[in-house]
Amino acid sequence: MKRIGSVIQVKPDQLAEYKALHTAVWPDVQDMIRTCHIRNYSIYHKDGFLFSYFEYVGDNYEADMERMAADPATQKWWDICMPLQQPLESRAEKEWWAEMEEVFHQD
Repeated sequence: MKRIGSVIQVKPDQLAEYKALHTAVWPDVQDMIRTCHIRNYSIYHKDGFLFSYFEYVGDNYEADMERMAADPATQKWWDICMPLQQPLESRAEKEWWAEMEEVFHQD
């Protein structure tokens, strides 16, 4: 299993809309998340930052992320959510959400 933490900012005037969208995530999007071997997925908010955590239980993370990115329902969902977000300048090339370094974990 691979644990993934990532961060992005939410535009201050878009927080309410972002929260509202995530009270009713589309079933097709949720199905694709599961299909791509993502479990225990959460998004948290604090002071304009969104923190995402999930566990990847598959065996080819890159292929599963490409599969998700190619999914039409997920693309439509991202088209709605991405304008509400502000990526960090320090993110890696081709990242939207900036992946974080895990510095501690305890089961």
